[in-house]
Amino acid sequence: KHPLQNQWKLWYIKYDKNKSWEDNMKQIASFDNVEDFWALFNHVVKPSDLKAGCDYCLFKDNISPMWEDERNKKGGRWLLQLAKDRRKSLDSLWLETLFCLIGEMFGDNGDDICGAYIQIRGKADKLAIWTTDATHKDRILGIGYTMIVFCFIRVLF
Repeated sequence: KHPLQNQWKLWYIKYDKNKSWEDNMKQIASFDNVEDFWALFNHVVKPSDLKAGCDYCLFKDNISPMWEDERNKKGGRWLLQLAKDRRKSLDSLWLETLFCLIGEMFGDNGDDICGAYIQIRGKADKLAIWTTDATHKDRILGIGYTMIVFCFIRVLF
């Protein structure tokens, strides 16, 4: 098997107002090599097929996909919002984002990456990369640049 630099966890969130935030979160699987990533990716529902109010999150093993997690508290996120008519790009954008994360495309800035979120909503879907410390301005800008160049330009333009 081909090991990854980090272990990752994929989470699924389906919002139910009658449950706590943590009860809405379900860890689907974890992986730390390329083969297990593909085995997982090929067997989960594509983001464009999720119902409104559902999310996927891919976060490093020791970080939960919630702002209350110690590694997320001082961080921020790079956010791309897509109108409903752009939903056909959603699956490719998510896959490219995952490639950037697990492939360590962020170089030295990768230590500031917590994970990625894709949110399916009625009016517009959202794709975000979460960072650990917003005061690391140069690294955060580097993450945003990489996200735009490697994750989004090829899909959107």
